[in-house]
Amino acid sequence: MADDTTHARSAVTGEFVTDDTAAKHPDTTVVEGSSQDGDSKRNRSAVTGEFVSDDTVDKHPDTTVVEKG
Repeated sequence: MADDTTHARSAVTGEFVTDDTAAKHPDTTVVEGSSQDGDSKRNRSAVTGEFVSDDTVDKHPDTTVVEKG
């Protein structure tokens, strides 16, 4: 699933997980690309994989990930 430019992360804990774990738990993991800008921040839904607003992160902290580049 993930390669050298991507990483799998748990939406529940925010910790990096193995590709095997991401494949077994697709509803609560996100495969994210490496950021080009070290100061960037992105919010992503673990359910859909789509980018979401700060308000959505506040409302759904267990199923969103704040990615910091």
